[in-house]
Amino acid sequence: MKKNQMENIFTVNIKSILEKHFGKNANEIYEKSQLIQYINEKTRSANRGSKSRSSFANLYAIYVIIEDYVANGFNKKGDYSKHEGALFNKLFARQRELPFGSKLQNHALNNRMNSEFQKYFPSVEFIPILRNLSTNRYWFNENLLKIKVGKTIFNIAKAIIEIIDEYSKTKQDAFQRFIKSCEELQKIGRKSPKKVEEFISGLLAPNVDARLFEIVSYSILKYYYHDQIIYWGYDINKLNKENLKLYKTGRTNANDGGIDFVMKPLGRFFQVTETLDFKKYFLDIDKIQKFPITFVIKSDVDSEVLLKKIRENASKSYSIKAIVGKYMDCIEEVINIPMLNKRFKETVKLGYLNNILNEVVAQSKVEFNYADEEDENAEE
Repeated sequence: MKKNQMENIFTVNIKSILEKHFGKNANEIYEKSQLIQYINEKTRSANRGSKSRSSFANLYAIYVIIEDYVANGFNKKGDYSKHEGALFNKLFARQRELPFGSKLQNHALNNRMNSEFQKYFPSVEFIPILRNLSTNRYWFNENLLKIKVGKTIFNIAKAIIEIIDEYSKTKQDAFQRFIKSCEELQKIGRKSPKKVEEFISGLLAPNVDARLFEIVSYSILKYYYHDQIIYWGYDINKLNKENLKLYKTGRTNANDGGIDFVMKPLGRFFQVTETLDFKKYFLDIDKIQKFPITFVIKSDVDSEVLLKKIRENASKSYSIKAIVGKYMDCIEEVINIPMLNKRFKETVKLGYLNNILNEVVAQSKVEFNYADEEDENAEE
């Protein structure tokens, strides 16, 4: 990777931490360490506020294994090659204790981090995460933790821990500022509805953090369907009259079988995504036994074009049209960003602007484990 591609606002924080640990050797260590450069690339969103997509999965995979390395003192002395390795269960549990880590899955520890690192640095001979599949134990490649400057070898393990901690703290601060902004808008909402409308519209963008996008999508769609009525029943003379209700099935990025929202009484399933990889769509469809599903896609591309791309990519991998057709028939609807904006405006006309904002605040507080002073006092 070229240096000018690597530089970002958080680079200053990284270099400051390196300088604290290594003094005049900090810049050379930064230039020579592919691991630090990789982390720098993954922390691009740190100072962009809550809207930017965070990259915690791969960073925390690095963090928990190096944390074990430091806890056992291998950054100072000892033969790490003789270490029995960190148990997967302990690493996995530790990931979920970290800020924003409560719903992380095992993909980064098992392969995703290594795979992405190799894409960034195809010529580097070292694989970062080493594992023994039979014992389920993990190590971090020490070659990436020892940087030679002149005749001196510096161990960067503790600096790596501090850099990731700083990134996490920065993102937490950004989300807290986001929620505070929402709360300020709640106070002035009725006097300045245009500001609220512009704020929420601004959250419907391809570069918005995936979790925020899911929260805003849910809040809009919940009130979009709110006044729509369905009649149902087992007896034509005794029909039930019921408003459509959209339910969020849990926190974002949860491993819940591909269901982000569920609608009653129709039983519609919704999945929020940002990828155009047809394999992800087909996997979600398989998880729910090919039950019809609506995809809410974080993209400005026209819905028909999105569907066409998914079908074309699937057709390249599956030579049997019937297989592709069966999966595509399960896609009940595609809701893209322009469609969400349209539904948002319709919902605002119905008078639900402040309800949507309140929902965004409530869901964000749950998602980001945020509690203000009033909430904390109430718990006491």
